[in-house]
Amino acid sequence: MINRRMFLCGLTLGTLAAPLNSEAQQTGNVPRIGVLVPVEPASPTEPNVAAFRQGLRSLGYVEGQNIAVEYRHAHGKREAYAEHAAEFVRLKVDVMVVGSWQPTLAAKKATQTIPIVGVGMGGDPVHLGIVSSVARPGGNVTGSSWVTGGEFAGKWVELLKEAAPRIVRVGYLMDIRSRPAPGMPDERVPFLAAARAAAGAAGLTFQILEVREPREADSDLARLNKDRRGALIVVGSLFFMARAGDIVNLAAKHQLPAIYSLRVFMDVGGLMFYGPNLADLWGRAAIYVDKILKGARPGDLPVEQPTTFDLVINLKAAKALRLIVPEMLLQRANEVIQ
Repeated sequence: MINRRMFLCGLTLGTLAAPLNSEAQQTGNVPRIGVLVPVEPASPTEPNVAAFRQGLRSLGYVEGQNIAVEYRHAHGKREAYAEHAAEFVRLKVDVMVVGSWQPTLAAKKATQTIPIVGVGMGGDPVHLGIVSSVARPGGNVTGSSWVTGGEFAGKWVELLKEAAPRIVRVGYLMDIRSRPAPGMPDERVPFLAAARAAAGAAGLTFQILEVREPREADSDLARLNKDRRGALIVVGSLFFMARAGDIVNLAAKHQLPAIYSLRVFMDVGGLMFYGPNLADLWGRAAIYVDKILKGARPGDLPVEQPTTFDLVINLKAAKALRLIVPEMLLQRANEVIQ
């Protein structure tokens, strides 16, 4: 199944640890965790937050009893990352749990002493300056990375071609803000290379569409699908996540079959998603928290890579595009939205 494709280069943390020791409970020393959610809605039932909460519960932590959790939501606003991180420092939390690489960097700048667990912190957190190495991060940050290498990005093209055989060209929509800072490596290169190679192998024309605002792509998408033979790959960023509905609506406006790199786009009507399971990474973040609270140093805990990849297909969106999704493709999906 697609959701069990493994990236063996990642290092695992081992088995689940036991709940918080009885001595800490008896002394009333309840640890406080600061959780910074970069984009997702401010709701305990939001899938990623819910996965983290469930991870804590599975380890014996009960919020309000033997652990306290402070949740902060940045709603995709860059300036909020540093603000919330600074607030956690003032609150003297015992551990920070931070989604994505930019907020994790903001948290690292805010403190070099409070342990930080980054969730999905970029394809290469070493080059981003978050950790010293994957095996031994050093410093006060550990957690999980995004996908290194990007070979799986070729699957986006393959899935689009399978779902919409008529296509002859594919656009690759990116947030211009995802360009690296001067002197930093461009993490987008492996993903672009894999998608471009897959498009060439399938006989498709490949076009990069780099925009600052979704509306800037309007004319490009019109040309891309001028004869209803275009398709679209949308590479998510924190900014794009905050405007997922706008992007999905834009693809629908131009009748473009689109595949997305983040699950959040499916919640607002996207056609297909294929990529790492963020909720799984958030759930595993609880394991890091548990180990750190028991005395482990974050610098000694290896950074994990994703091990769970999902394919989600929205049949309602397919119907609006007049697509008949092949049964074999539906059978490989982890989730089919009716």
